[in-house]
Amino acid sequence: MNNRFLPVSKEDMLRQGIEQLDFVYVTGDAYVDHPSFAHAVISRVLESNGYSVGILAQPDWKNKDSILALGEPRLGFLVSAGNMDSMVNHYSVSKKRRKADAFSPGGVMGKRPDNATIVYCNLIRQAFRHKPIIIGGIEASLRRMAHYDYWSDSLKRSILLDSGADLISYGMGERSVVEIADALKSGIAVSDITFINGTVFKTRRIEDVYDYELLPSYDELKADKLNYARSFYTQYCNTDPFSGKRLAEPYGGSLYIVQNPPAAPLTQAEMDRIYSLPYQRTWHPDYDSAGGVPAIEEVKFSLVSNRGCFGGCSFCALTFHQGRIVQTRSHESLLREAEKFIWEPDFKGYIHDVGGPTANFRQPACDKQLTKGACPKKQCLYPRPCRNLKIDHSDYLSLLQKLRALPKVKKVFIRSGIRFDYLIHDKDDSFFRELVEHHVSGQLKVAPEHISDKVLCRMGKPENEVYRKFVSKYKELNEKAGKKQFLVPYLMSSHPGSTLKEAVELAEYLRDLGYMPEQVQDFYPTPSTISTCMYYTGVDPRTMEKVYVPVNPHEKAMQRALIQYRNPKNRELVEEALKKAGRTDLIGYDRKCLIRPVAGATGRDYGRQEIKPRPAKKKTIRNVHRKKGQVSRSK
Repeated sequence: MNNRFLPVSKEDMLRQGIEQLDFVYVTGDAYVDHPSFAHAVISRVLESNGYSVGILAQPDWKNKDSILALGEPRLGFLVSAGNMDSMVNHYSVSKKRRKADAFSPGGVMGKRPDNATIVYCNLIRQAFRHKPIIIGGIEASLRRMAHYDYWSDSLKRSILLDSGADLISYGMGERSVVEIADALKSGIAVSDITFINGTVFKTRRIEDVYDYELLPSYDELKADKLNYARSFYTQYCNTDPFSGKRLAEPYGGSLYIVQNPPAAPLTQAEMDRIYSLPYQRTWHPDYDSAGGVPAIEEVKFSLVSNRGCFGGCSFCALTFHQGRIVQTRSHESLLREAEKFIWEPDFKGYIHDVGGPTANFRQPACDKQLTKGACPKKQCLYPRPCRNLKIDHSDYLSLLQKLRALPKVKKVFIRSGIRFDYLIHDKDDSFFRELVEHHVSGQLKVAPEHISDKVLCRMGKPENEVYRKFVSKYKELNEKAGKKQFLVPYLMSSHPGSTLKEAVELAEYLRDLGYMPEQVQDFYPTPSTISTCMYYTGVDPRTMEKVYVPVNPHEKAMQRALIQYRNPKNRELVEEALKKAGRTDLIGYDRKCLIRPVAGATGRDYGRQEIKPRPAKKKTIRNVHRKKGQVSRSK
């Protein structure tokens, strides 16, 4: 058993008998040696294949000497911004600076730069001009071709050009990074590594590239947003390892960015091997004085059981990053991992999560995906479940039952998200029943996102009627189990396709439900999603139909305020939104109204001072259950 962290200093290298590292991994996250952190996984995979790797976590990007801390690696540098995109990590959707960074020691913000991948690569190039640089992680993966950048409101080039790196290992890089390492070790120049699936390279000799589809040039993309929509959809249809084609994007007529097809999905045995590597399962001791790294708290007693997602939500980048073919770990692998942490002193008996991108996906969508891949232009669940879709929760249920039976385990929760439309179409209630009885911690979080079918259509989500059926079934099963457990719906405002009319519909739905969410997610246009393409181009790239896009910050604020119409701080915005939507019928004293009129109001002219409500004839007692987000009244 390897009971040590990877080297983070020259002293560590000497203690471990390493004169020169094969690779230095530069990351924007603090070093946490846990399989939920990409830098730990990639480094341990390389180590298991005979390569020495050192971790250079959060180097000082203002000091070029910081990149020299581990010396010059023999084969090259690996660079990642971290588990999160550095811009999303730093800024809210309103582009305001966040106050904390859960992936830094003590949660301190400012330990990494904006556009961290580019900055780190430029820092390396100053010190090691010709050393190979391979970039990866979510930030590089989703910027591998020309992409819309929300923070600068512009179309940017492939990150491979702006960073000066040699290769991108996109998606889940365990397979491609080992192939890259083997090629470098054999003496192949990094400029000649053009043959590995799951990578992106640059070339001036397009005649040497075979069997590719030519995308519009970067100049053509900038000249016409519709060109970008068409190009993006071509990329979207080529994200499958079985059917995906090689794509070439021209720059200036003589330079090309070439994306090889995605890497093949991992087998279950390969997944098991990756998660059995000797992770220390905690932060590096250097961070003890800062109180550790907050991000580990959510995953320390959780289990990753799968990868990939065939859900196909338009606003999600999983299609581009992990792909649509679900890959799973064996029960034995997951039980072995659980048996490691249940004996830790701070384990309180609760396994916080057993899941992945979607917890209840435990097999590929259909048998065809195992040999021919996912359908390029069809969705498995949208607009209705495909007739070939395998809806079966028996394997997941069996896994949860085994975990519940482990010693010291009091409860096994599911927090990474249940795909409710997949669940409600399962004719066998066994999993749904046990979910309610054993795996809900008072409230179950699900993601209907909206209630307007017009908006849900653009989101790639099922019709609202499907969610209503799920809610009804959940209530029924709770009553049978004698439990009072709530549903907490995740909702999104200002998604493409949502006008003030649809935002008002959502507010009315919440009124009838008696629920006001404490948090609402405004649509965040991150790179390489269908929704972001709609946001930038004003068309749905799947159909090229025009789509209404709320881009004005004030309108977005109104849509958000409507969802939280009960908050007194939102009153003026709600009133303005209702007037603009022609729904002043929702301003009044009727129980169906969202807000009350104000003093001196006549017709549709409302002032600012609110009328004091008349005293109630009967005394009303209000009990507010903050945790549940519910308000109950008893007379």
